[in-house]
Amino acid sequence: MPRPALLLVGWLAACGAPPLSREAADQSGPVAGRPNIVVVVVDDLRWDEFGAAGHPYLETPNIDRLAAEGALFVNSFHAVPLCSPNRASLLTGQYPSLHGIIDNVSRSLASHRLKTFPAALQEAGYRTAFLGKWHMGNDPTPRPGFDYWVGLPGQGRSTNPQLHEDGALHEVEGYTTDLLTDRAIGFIERERDGPFLVYLAHKAVHPDVTQRDDGSVDPGTERGYIPAPRHRGRYDDREFTRRASQVASLAELDGKPALRHALAVLASVPDGADLSQVPAPTTDEVTIRRRAEMLLAVDEGLGRIMATLEALGLLDSTVIVFTSDNGFFYGEHGLTLERRLPYEESIRNPLLIRYPPRVPAGSRPGGLVLTVDLAPTVLELAGAQVGSHIQGSSLVPLLVGDSAAAWRESMLVEFYTYENPFPHLVDMDYRALRTDRFKYIHWMQHPEQDELYDLQDDPLELHNLAEAPALADLKRSLQDDLRRRVLEAMGLGGS
Repeated sequence: MPRPALLLVGWLAACGAPPLSREAADQSGPVAGRPNIVVVVVDDLRWDEFGAAGHPYLETPNIDRLAAEGALFVNSFHAVPLCSPNRASLLTGQYPSLHGIIDNVSRSLASHRLKTFPAALQEAGYRTAFLGKWHMGNDPTPRPGFDYWVGLPGQGRSTNPQLHEDGALHEVEGYTTDLLTDRAIGFIERERDGPFLVYLAHKAVHPDVTQRDDGSVDPGTERGYIPAPRHRGRYDDREFTRRASQVASLAELDGKPALRHALAVLASVPDGADLSQVPAPTTDEVTIRRRAEMLLAVDEGLGRIMATLEALGLLDSTVIVFTSDNGFFYGEHGLTLERRLPYEESIRNPLLIRYPPRVPAGSRPGGLVLTVDLAPTVLELAGAQVGSHIQGSSLVPLLVGDSAAAWRESMLVEFYTYENPFPHLVDMDYRALRTDRFKYIHWMQHPEQDELYDLQDDPLELHNLAEAPALADLKRSLQDDLRRRVLEAMGLGGS
């Protein structure tokens, strides 16, 4: 058993109707009233990194259209703020503790055995397509549950990518976001008699880090954030409005001793040293502007997909979901080019859903929602069975504005560092509980350094209240709730 799992066990000890079969659907033709589904997943996109979310200059008219004509969830979070395990959570409706994809180590074989909602839709009569970045291992070959597959090996490339399609891996010339969108549209046009699912997992807005088979970097390829040529330089003169949680020295992180230790390791200085500065914030020029320019092709692609659906008379009978696999830090709390740790910039999730028959235009659901909720939501909207293995909850009650529906009052975010290649994160496993007002963070290997924030009074998470005497009872209550949520995530407790 991995050490983090042993720590977790020790901590816990201390403290409807059957779906239509694929065969039946093929015999009876399209099922009346069953929506088509389009899911767009952007890599590393922050919750505030598009126009309707308040970005100061990014022009995203098509993403913003989803927000205007559908639902923009204002309290949406990642079950785990890391690529591979959260992609598995999106597809399965399970926490990493249960589905087993706990980190970014190659888990290609395990990912072939996941119980995904596309496979359930396929069994229920949907034609299904996957396009883009699977990123649970480097294996780009087709996974079960998809009729059409276009996969990138590993991280993929932003330009002239290798694509595994039509049973083989080959290089294709062009910009990857556009190439994936082209193929998604081609599938929609072929399968327009529906019902169909398109699961489009973009390479953008992740940077290129091209490696040879032996793991060394290939110096002959461009690295970093690579916008489409038509968008390069669009935002050269723009500045991003930074959040006021940036710090200039480790001394400012006294209330976050576990984080201060990690940053000291990263900077190769003795733990507790008062550096004059922490790692420099993410730069506008190299990262923030180029990320924004990369997203322009994603937004254009979404617009092309919506235009295709509209031309085919399918737009309003299609559920369109837009989301990401994790957040990103721009220097908040001394973190830069990072997405794993349990602060708001990392764990908040952009989630938009457009489906006029069920979703009021311009709605802003406020319930606490998680990436594990995507699978049951899609399955319920499609009229397919939500399996008992799914741990998330369907968002349909929130989408339709059912005020009488019971909803969770707290939620779990979990993170494992087993076999983590980053030395400053090797002992930063955590379990965090988020309520509407409070966040409690338990560091698995630093249990004496837990953190508690009142997000109503301190939305930037600047003041750790874990040792405040007046909040001792609240802290115990949050600890009890966290233990219960962790047991549930492991499949050992009821809902």
